[in-house]
Amino acid sequence: MAMNELALETRGLSKNFGALQVARAIDFRLERGARRALIGPNGAGKTTFVNLITGVLRPSAGAVLLRGEDVTHRSQIERARRGIARTFQINQLFRGLSVLENVCLAVGERTGACNNLWRAAGARPEVVDESIGVLEALRLQDDALRPVGELPYGRQRLVELAIALAQRPKVLLLDEPAAGVPSAESHIILEVFERLPQDIAVLIIEHDMDVVFRFARSITVLVAGAILTEGAPRDIAADERVRALYLGEHAHG
Repeated sequence: MAMNELALETRGLSKNFGALQVARAIDFRLERGARRALIGPNGAGKTTFVNLITGVLRPSAGAVLLRGEDVTHRSQIERARRGIARTFQINQLFRGLSVLENVCLAVGERTGACNNLWRAAGARPEVVDESIGVLEALRLQDDALRPVGELPYGRQRLVELAIALAQRPKVLLLDEPAAGVPSAESHIILEVFERLPQDIAVLIIEHDMDVVFRFARSITVLVAGAILTEGAPRDIAADERVRALYLGEHAHG
């Protein structure tokens, strides 16, 4: 595969906390437009891996490349500006601000509108227009003026996704996007996934196997900080090692 088709790559990515090795020489590739799931048992190192990609943690060894550019020593902000966006297991929202204001802040940060301390990002018509467009894409426009703290948790997860999309990412990392969302509403998350721009490379870290198998075109299995296997969903579901280590009796056949 040509390098320009890779959205994200890690080479020998490792992280040690003293004698504890939590990421072990991870070689990983995410193609442009990919829909990949990262799964593994608790303690496998999934969130650590995402934190290494986004710059929250510095690796002990190895490299992170975004579209061929080595960003290993770039800060979280610099990586975000180059196209890496993420959501979190526990949402990171300004609960006292409206949905629209939360998204305007993200658009303003990306465009530089927030650099003018004397003029709020939300006071700029172009920022507001773009933010409303993002909300419409996620069918959140009716909640635009509501304080985030008033929304059901499932809607808050969609707001967090709207903020990530407002950054116009090349790579979107979703850390347990269905966490806290009632199972009866998980279809909303999946419908949103289906409407994501096709050129964005998406990696979800998720425990809900229904979400994983409905979303992912490929799956990476992480165990003890190392990649156990990768492949199409049907191959992962049939892998006896995966069934024994993670999926158990609930594995999809």
